[in-house]
Amino acid sequence: MKVIGKLKPAGCAVIVAGAVLALAACTPADSGAKATGTASASASATGQVSTTAPASPSASPGTTAVVGALVEGFPQKLLPVMPGARVVSSSFDKTSTPATAALVGNIGSPSSAVVAFYTKELEAQGFKAVPGDNVGAVASKDFLRGDNETVNVAVVETGGISTFTIGANVTAESAK
Repeated sequence: MKVIGKLKPAGCAVIVAGAVLALAACTPADSGAKATGTASASASATGQVSTTAPASPSASPGTTAVVGALVEGFPQKLLPVMPGARVVSSSFDKTSTPATAALVGNIGSPSSAVVAFYTKELEAQGFKAVPGDNVGAVASKDFLRGDNETVNVAVVETGGISTFTIGANVTAESAK
């Protein structure tokens, strides 16, 4: 393996902090808990790295997130759960502009069926599909409504199970 350069302690701290945040995001949280907090990392002169991370990081202070269920207030009319799907996690922030909602689920259906279901649901609400169906090997479809409401559906299929992630940025009125 060819090494191009050495990481400086501060660079290591950034990498470690990123890894801690990624692991914290994958750790199940209390279903009634609000996801809030900040993370920090520092490197001492001796090269030791110290990190502090919240139990569950969030994009903004108004975001609530739940593992294994729909978070309270989740906009189910905007982003319905596909029949037969299991909710892995969900998050919602109606205090931000635009409001944001995210849903992760899995189902024993092909990725094409997941994309077709959400395409039908979103188009029925006035969203228009943007050209393109993949990002690399991942099925991914973007939708636009008006000038500033967006939804992305991305699906990874492995071993007959499709895991999908849906992210929406919409007006507060749409997120009801």
